[in-house]
Amino acid sequence: MLGIALAAALAAPTLQAVPATPTVQTAPAPVRPGADGPQVRDLQKRLRALKYDPGSANGHYGETTRAAVWAFQKVNGMRPTGVVNARVRKALAKPRIPKALKPHGARNRVEIDLSRQLLVVYRKGRPALITHISTGSGRRYCDNGRCGMARTPVGDFRVTRRVKGWRKSALGYMYKPLYFHNGYAMHGSLSVPRHPASHGCVRIPMHTADLLPRLVRNGDRVYVRR
Repeated sequence: MLGIALAAALAAPTLQAVPATPTVQTAPAPVRPGADGPQVRDLQKRLRALKYDPGSANGHYGETTRAAVWAFQKVNGMRPTGVVNARVRKALAKPRIPKALKPHGARNRVEIDLSRQLLVVYRKGRPALITHISTGSGRRYCDNGRCGMARTPVGDFRVTRRVKGWRKSALGYMYKPLYFHNGYAMHGSLSVPRHPASHGCVRIPMHTADLLPRLVRNGDRVYVRR
C-alpha cells in the first residue's frame, strides 16, 4: 500500500506558486471647473494656505476657485487653464513664491503686474493675498461722449480713499473700490476675464473684493509695473 501511495504522489503534477499581479496605480484624473468632492475641497484648502482666495472650502469648483487656480498657475509659470493636472499638483506641493516687482519697496504694499495680470498684497514684507486681475485693455473707448485710451497707469502710487459697497462711476459700477491714482481703483467686478478688459481700473473677483479692504489701508503703497 505504501508503494502505491508513493507512486501516485510522484505521478501527480507539481503545483507552482502563481506570482501576484502587480498593482497598477493610476494617476488621479484632472480636476476641472464644475467638479465636486473631497479633491476640490483639498485644493481649496491648499490654495488658501498659499494666500490665494478660492472662496470657501465647500468642495465645489466654481468661478471663485477657478480665479485662484488661474493666479496660482501664472505665479508658477503655467498657462492659466483652470485645469488641475499632474503638473499643477506637483507645483502645489512645492509652490513658487511670487517674484517681487519692487524687492525693496514698502513692507505693506500692493504690487500689480500688468504683464501677468496678477495682484499681490504684502503685509510685513510677506505675501498676504495673491489674486488674478483684469486691467486696462489698451483700446480706445467712447462712452456717453467721453473718449480715451483704456490704460492702467504705471508707477508708484498710494491708496488714497475707499468706498464701501457699490459705486457708480462714469464708466460703470465698481464694488468696494480702493482708489490709488485719480479715478483709478482696485475694485470688485462681475467680469474678470483672463485678458485685460477694463477701462483702466484693476478688476478683481467679487469675493476677493470683500477681503482686499481688510488687508490694505489708506496710505499703503501701490506699485504698478508692466
